[in-house]
Amino acid sequence: DFPTAVSSGVSDADALFCDSWRLSVETANAGPWRTVPARCGASVRAYMEGERYASDSAVAAAESLAFAAQAFASGVGGAMPAWVFDVDETLLSNAPYYAVSGWGATQTSAAPYLSAQNSQCPSPAIRSHGEAISSFLATGLQEFNETSFDAWVDIAKAPALPSSLKLYNELQGLGFHIILLTGRSELQRNATEENLLFAGYHSWEKLILRQISDIGKTAVQYKSERRAAMEAEGFKILGNSGDQWSDLIGLPMATRSFKLPNPMYFIS
Repeated sequence: DFPTAVSSGVSDADALFCDSWRLSVETANAGPWRTVPARCGASVRAYMEGERYASDSAVAAAESLAFAAQAFASGVGGAMPAWVFDVDETLLSNAPYYAVSGWGATQTSAAPYLSAQNSQCPSPAIRSHGEAISSFLATGLQEFNETSFDAWVDIAKAPALPSSLKLYNELQGLGFHIILLTGRSELQRNATEENLLFAGYHSWEKLILRQISDIGKTAVQYKSERRAAMEAEGFKILGNSGDQWSDLIGLPMATRSFKLPNPMYFIS
């Protein structure tokens, strides 16, 4: 249980609680969790739509680049220095999708993404990408809906996280081999490649997606196995960027791992 905040008003108490909850999530102290607490929906929305999310992401990218430049210059990566990126909420932002349910989880139907003509989404940054979002729907905080998310993936219009795109290009300029390791299914390869190109990413070394043999594996197991395969091929994984701890932990690990913020969902 979290301590009760002492405050002059309920909104102040919620803000304090939700800041602490988000820290607990980012440090993995919260452990597995299924939905954003009901009292934190507005706080998560403010964080994701405001300057803090962009700033936190930019700081993570800057720290990543500082390490990458030093490591590359030292030659510790050998002939095949590699950097691994997750895709969702790391390279691509699914903010237009999560906005319609108050940033807590998902719609139970994909229809708003497939049929809308006029967006009423409150964030200009989201509206500017022209995603098919009919309205900001305060439908309550729900658990992840795979069917509607897959429909969103098929649209292939998720924008880039700006700081991640900048980091990606700078790492390529340094000479890193860029490997994309995502929990998306192999069936989503075409849509994922199309979306990455749409968002400005190009020239990756590999795009690794879940195969039929990976069904039932946790993200930690699946991604650890894929990193082991990379090392067997001769890659030296100097860096790994992801929005989930399950993108980063498990042996073998990168020399340095960089956690991006994500208070919207948890993947084990």
